[in-house]
Amino acid sequence: MEEENKIVAEEVASEPTVSEEETNETRGNEPHGSVSASRPGDRKYGNHKGRPSERRGGRGGFRKNTDDFQERVVAINRISKTVQGGKHMRFSALVVVGDGNGKYGFALSKSGEVPDAIKKALAKARKNMVSIEIGKNGTIAHEVVGVYGSTKVVMKPARPGTGIVAGGPVRAVAELAGLKNLVSKVYGSRAPINVVRAVNAGLTSLKSYDEVMVLRGLKSEDEIKAKKASKVASKKEEAVKGDK
Repeated sequence: MEEENKIVAEEVASEPTVSEEETNETRGNEPHGSVSASRPGDRKYGNHKGRPSERRGGRGGFRKNTDDFQERVVAINRISKTVQGGKHMRFSALVVVGDGNGKYGFALSKSGEVPDAIKKALAKARKNMVSIEIGKNGTIAHEVVGVYGSTKVVMKPARPGTGIVAGGPVRAVAELAGLKNLVSKVYGSRAPINVVRAVNAGLTSLKSYDEVMVLRGLKSEDEIKAKKASKVASKKEEAVKGDK
């Protein structure tokens, strides 16, 4: 018996070993992502799904947002439509995005699922951005009234330390736009989309100090342009001195 076992062990040792590369080449067509798959574009980690950065995620892949915009979901509404044979359910999502430095955007989108509706709304909001000027104390320059439909939003500047005195939709837009101190009041319809649109109408109607001076005839546009150009030149000179 011992002699037979030695002979079998010698035969096994004498058999040619197959390297991993050769086995990968000779493997058959297995489902994508399996251990034995060896076609171009296969998963790096075999049957594992791979790291998040290596996943394809369908057509566009999993793309990370490279911008510095903050996102906030203001409202999600369920939409039911009665059709022949039952009810057709959909969802709408109202979102606001902003960089906290005077730039913001909002959008309302619909989809069959809540995550898809939010994703569509965020992409739409990033395409429709609005810029406003923020005062020294993180507030607006003057009192303004925004009107949309039957909704009226009154916004007033506030002293430092006041914070944002506002409801949900107004607070979302104000915080993501970069305002720190604001007092507001909503009259009429409280529908979130109407409130957000009224706030947008009010913020876009704000006038800066230079615009008011031109309207009153105390300054000309050429003087304001020259003043801005001198400020830009002075900033460049300071940057050059700092580099030295």
